[in-house]
Amino acid sequence: MNTSVIIDSPARISSWRSATWAEYLERVENLDEQERVFFNLDTIWIDMGNEGINHSRFNELFTLIFGFWFARQTDVKFDLLGGCVMEKPQTQSAAPDKVLYIGGDSPRWKSGEPRRVNLDSWRVPDLVAEIADTTLATDLDEKKQLYLALGIPEYWVIDVKGKQVLAFRLVDGKYEQCSESVALTGLPIELLEQTLEQMDNENGNAAMWFVAQIQSII
Repeated sequence: MNTSVIIDSPARISSWRSATWAEYLERVENLDEQERVFFNLDTIWIDMGNEGINHSRFNELFTLIFGFWFARQTDVKFDLLGGCVMEKPQTQSAAPDKVLYIGGDSPRWKSGEPRRVNLDSWRVPDLVAEIADTTLATDLDEKKQLYLALGIPEYWVIDVKGKQVLAFRLVDGKYEQCSESVALTGLPIELLEQTLEQMDNENGNAAMWFVAQIQSII
């Protein structure tokens, strides 16, 4: 499955820089409210946040999509932790737009602990997703490699401008683009893209369209 994408201008491609884990910890513990931090081996990237209306609209659409999907399966536990920092101490850290745990055993915070998910103590999520408005090149390159290193079994990039969903599943230690979700069993990625086509200025209407389409999916 091959999908063409429009990559951002070179100025937006990457702002990763060299850093140690100690420098990462100092920064992650002193982030501004809208910042997100990513770390991979010896490089750090600070997402300055404030993505704007389109990022927010598409981000909340996928919150609705996940909720409506699992509303059909009331016996399935799921937990959304979008924006939460996940760490593999000393090596990797990320704060995806969407973090989905399915089937229980999602992270729990205890008083006195860092307000971050330690992946040495908790399992990796079943799916993470990035909403790519101004960060498409990074989401398909450095962040994709980061989530691969973390062993995330399914990774989505939601291309705001192209109204595409680029979905990847982990197979034999590498990501392969897929046409159907593994985490959301039976959900065609094409249906997600068709839902994005319903977007004008209201994500609620697009979400309700999605609800009507999934009634026939068992």
